[in-house]
Amino acid sequence: MTAPCPRPAPEPIAITGIGLVLPGARTVTQFWDHVSAGRSQLGPLRRVDPDADGLDVYAGGEIGDLDHAAALPTLPARHAAKYSREILTTLVSTDEALRDSGLRPTDVEPRRLSIIESTSRGSLEWWLSRAAKDRSEFVGTGAMFRGLAGSSASLAAIRVGARGLVTTVTSACVGGHHAIGLALRELRSHSSDAVLVSGHDFPLVPEVLRTFLALGPGVLSRERHDPTRAIRPYSRDREGMVLGEGAVTLSLERASTARARGARVYAHVLEHRAMNEAAHATSMDLTGKLTAELVTDTLDDAHRSVDEVGYYCGHGTATWSNDIAESRTLRVLYPHRPAEALPPIGSNKPIFGHTLGAAGVVNVAATALMLHHQRLAPTINLVDVDPDCDHDHVAGGSRPADFDLAVSLAFAIGSQTSVVALGAA
Repeated sequence: MTAPCPRPAPEPIAITGIGLVLPGARTVTQFWDHVSAGRSQLGPLRRVDPDADGLDVYAGGEIGDLDHAAALPTLPARHAAKYSREILTTLVSTDEALRDSGLRPTDVEPRRLSIIESTSRGSLEWWLSRAAKDRSEFVGTGAMFRGLAGSSASLAAIRVGARGLVTTVTSACVGGHHAIGLALRELRSHSSDAVLVSGHDFPLVPEVLRTFLALGPGVLSRERHDPTRAIRPYSRDREGMVLGEGAVTLSLERASTARARGARVYAHVLEHRAMNEAAHATSMDLTGKLTAELVTDTLDDAHRSVDEVGYYCGHGTATWSNDIAESRTLRVLYPHRPAEALPPIGSNKPIFGHTLGAAGVVNVAATALMLHHQRLAPTINLVDVDPDCDHDHVAGGSRPADFDLAVSLAFAIGSQTSVVALGAA
């Protein structure tokens, strides 16, 4: 009996553009500078008054005021007046990703340009702000735009002329990965020739902070004196996560398409897999076995091996269960290696905070730039390492590396896990 022929490796998907509006970062250069140098952009909460609102949370990743008129000079003022802060921020990141990619209108047919976005709570910030005001605030077409979770994607499509698939997924903190996975399917099926993948979230409102506080101690950091140290992943003295706001967009194309037009490519997305453990709603598998299996399956799909991985971009929320789950995953994947020989794993959450629906896109953008620059970014604030996480976190500062395969991890409330494999261009 003839053995079946192995399936060919799927075509890599090129990341040709990155656009973003994050705390302290408006350009790819600023983003990379903060991530690689380990400069936290977290600060005291200003849009929320913790004392007045009875919140024991003081730090956050706020983007501050956005000069949308300067960033979107061709957007008519009468239109901008109808849009929420969330919509305007996402439009800026989408515009910048498209510009950074070098894609021109003649490079892609409008019906083959798509936009897929991720957000965990959609337009909640606007709804909450309106609830405290007069009902007249809901009058007019602007209210319709501001109130829909999918408006950012729809309005971005109108702005750039995207007539392909335009949709918004919401799947908590794995949503950004899911959006990337959908983009891979669009591109590999040749339904689209370019896809803009965005993640955006604006969770810094009292009601959202209260939902996390209700989960108990160790979920949100209570650090009051030094916000830049508020989130300490893999550390014995971790207190929990800090939420951040903003938007990040990736421009994705098939590698062959990007090569044909001579595009600069940051990195390749090789494969994506997601799973639901169908177990505990607010935790994850703490043995590491399920996540390890998902990592192995994802790399098998890409015809790669765990032994080739040079870096893991962890979810790294500085919660006990997340940190332990990631560390145990590495030990399952590499059962015969001592701790000091495990591949490095790190977190960028101490830099911009946990951006929820955007977090997966932030992780992939950071990982792509590490591959592009051949440099590993540090996990900052890690001084007293948790003995259960006693392996390489690049804690001493960024360092040069020679690697061509990396893995981005994401976990979410709802028993969800996701993996994206990336390769050097």
